[in-house]
Amino acid sequence: MTAWTSDERTRIGTAEVLDTTALRRDGEPTTLGRRSLLRGALAGIAGVAIGAQLSGCSDSSPRRVDDEPEQAPARPTSTGSTVLLAYFSRAGENYSYGGRTRLEVGNTEVVAGMIGRLIGCDVHRIEPADPYPDDYAETVARNVREQDADARPAIANPLTAIAGYDIVLLGSPIWNVRPPMIMATFAGRFDFAGKTIFPFATYAVSGLGTAARDYAATCPGATIGEGLAVRGEEAGEAGAAVEAWLRRIGLLKN
Repeated sequence: MTAWTSDERTRIGTAEVLDTTALRRDGEPTTLGRRSLLRGALAGIAGVAIGAQLSGCSDSSPRRVDDEPEQAPARPTSTGSTVLLAYFSRAGENYSYGGRTRLEVGNTEVVAGMIGRLIGCDVHRIEPADPYPDDYAETVARNVREQDADARPAIANPLTAIAGYDIVLLGSPIWNVRPPMIMATFAGRFDFAGKTIFPFATYAVSGLGTAARDYAATCPGATIGEGLAVRGEEAGEAGAAVEAWLRRIGLLKN
């Protein structure tokens, strides 16, 4: 989709790191490149001290979608598949190894592109009605507010239905140890009972974070399968890990 890494954010003390990750509910996440975790954490503390502290998300029942009017419903790029790949990604200024970098294409979108090229699936990019700022620190601060409020940011291009899909791949960065709140907006729109969800994420330091747990809570009746976590700085080199993951979950046969 972290002071955040290329697509995300994680809390280290009172500092914030934008982070993209995916979490398995039972067992360890499939995670790329956790090297120099301590180095990244220390660098994040030094370079990302942003005033607002991160707090855990509320367990109270929200569930308001922000007041921006949603645009006309969209349809995913259709292949006739029973697999849907839906993802949110953010380009612009991002976290990178304790510093900042500017991305023309968000890290999660890079990984989603790899998946889409390897398997036959319909693809839908989730677009916020109120786009996230290009500035990294501003995005961090907005994400803190949304998590604290358990907000449901409006989607500019909402899908009308997912009834035709048996499998849904949900992709995002990991921001402050969890998927951005717009993923809860998307997941909360539909009945996922009987479907299988495979989360994937890009991250800075927290892997899949709470993605599996969050989707299990938002999508009752769904089966949460093995997730894939790719370090944001290494998204462009994740092809082998993506392919291996798709084989393990049975979506890539050849």
